[in-house]
Amino acid sequence: MKVAIGIDIGGTKTAIGLVAPDGTVLAKTSLPTDLALPPSVMVDNIAGAAKRLVGEKELLPADLQGVGIGAPGPLNTKLGQIAEPPNLRPWWGFPVVDAFKRHFDVPIVLENDATAAALAEKQTGAAKEADHFVYVTISTGIGAGIYSHGRLITGATGNAGDIGHMVVDPAGGDCPCGQRGCFEHIASGTAVAREASALLGRPVSTKEAFDLALSGQDAALEQLVQRVFRYIGVGCVTLINTFDPELIVIGGGVSQVGSPLFDAVSGYIRDHALNPSGRRTPVVPAALHQDAGLIGAAALVLTDY
Repeated sequence: MKVAIGIDIGGTKTAIGLVAPDGTVLAKTSLPTDLALPPSVMVDNIAGAAKRLVGEKELLPADLQGVGIGAPGPLNTKLGQIAEPPNLRPWWGFPVVDAFKRHFDVPIVLENDATAAALAEKQTGAAKEADHFVYVTISTGIGAGIYSHGRLITGATGNAGDIGHMVVDPAGGDCPCGQRGCFEHIASGTAVAREASALLGRPVSTKEAFDLALSGQDAALEQLVQRVFRYIGVGCVTLINTFDPELIVIGGGVSQVGSPLFDAVSGYIRDHALNPSGRRTPVVPAALHQDAGLIGAAALVLTDY
């Protein structure tokens, strides 16, 4: 049985799974991403959890095709390093591929987590029939995976698609990256929670903010959410004008808002995309949710991406 280990490293949780070539998740587990631990120790813990899954499935060494790792950027995939992701500061400059090589004598591949998720959506999700699409994840932050002419577009160091830090509205305030009005700073789930909390004068979760806004219970929150939908539309139009995709796939926690988001974004695209064909670009929800990172990370090993 051919399998790959998929590892999806996040700022709060790391998911680990065994994945078959057709994208089926055979077994999975997760660990908290403990930023108080040195990254080398976290890698030891992740590798130990992966080896336990291999043992439980009674796999032979020859069955394991490799290890795929998805992680938030910036990365340096050529060097196999975590570069400077804001949510993984203790990992900055960490040679993650070399660290896993201490545990596994198989090919090990590192890519941006959104890029890996795009590959998963191509393999078994919403973009199976598309040769040109952009996967956009909107959650704690915002990122994208770009698939064009039948291949992933990863860039010189694996950071193509870091759209969270393209400027959408310079009046949107200071982003931690140093620019003003970055897409992520004004339209992510984090941004919604931050702005809603300021409006209500108490801590508000992203879900509660959307629920209150879309139920019509708070006019100020409704204006906030409609502004965020417009910003997401701006981001998608920029992607359409730049990459000419046949499809936009939106995933991440904010996509769970459903039709209010997709209707608003599609409407903005119809009004503002430059090319007439671009104005008709379908915008669809991701088909894969919690397992997208696992499937995509494993697909880095199992497919010729």
